Amino acid sequence: MRICTIIPAYNEVKTIGYIVEELKKRNFDVLVIDDGSRDQTAKIAKEKGATVITNEKNVGKGASLRCGFDYVINKDYDGFIVMDGDGQHDIENISDFLSHVQKTGAKIIVGNRMFSAKNMPFLRWLTNKTMSWFISAICKQYIPDSQCGYRYISKDLLLAMELSTSNFEIETEVLIEASKKGYRIYHIPVKTIYQYHKSRINPFLDTFRFFRFIFRKKR
Repeated sequence: MRICTIIPAYNEVKTIGYIVEELKKRNFDVLVIDDGSRDQTAKIAKEKGATVITNEKNVGKGASLRCGFDYVINKDYDGFIVMDGDGQHDIENISDFLSHVQKTGAKIIVGNRMFSAKNMPFLRWLTNKTMSWFISAICKQYIPDSQCGYRYISKDLLLAMELSTSNFEIETEVLIEASKKGYRIYHIPVKTIYQYHKSRINPFLDTFRFFRFIFRKKR
């Protein structure tokens, strides 16, 4: 199984080098989407061996991910792992994703941080619990941590989906599209590292965007 790791990154100079280096040690292909960073994120990622696509300006996580998806579609990959460039996601969990794919044939697996969320900021915990309940109802299947960006997606599923969003809503859109196509959404526990992480999600603005997106999807 040939896998690519896709990392959308914005001003992640403190962590991107380590992440790329560790992934390359494990013989993974690494694609970094530098979303208009003002620091040396792109330069360091290239030096450590990643393929880098640079957005001229900051266009958002969704647009960056879609750029990465286009890259994967045109390459000989069976699937890909999406992870953040801020050091929040434990690289060791990638083997858990891939083992689960081999065991179940899963086309999509979402990381679950909620099994051990004692270090998660309360507002983020509350937002995640609320959104996950709501999205589980929409998708008609249990998704314990719908907001987790640490995921495996198969190329087959990617080709089947029709994505339209360009910000944080894309992670929700992927789940809804997968469910509409009849795919089971698997989940595995993942470790979350908050040492360097400062969320760029605005709980109020992004909640508004989420409900606006849901309304448009139902029209």
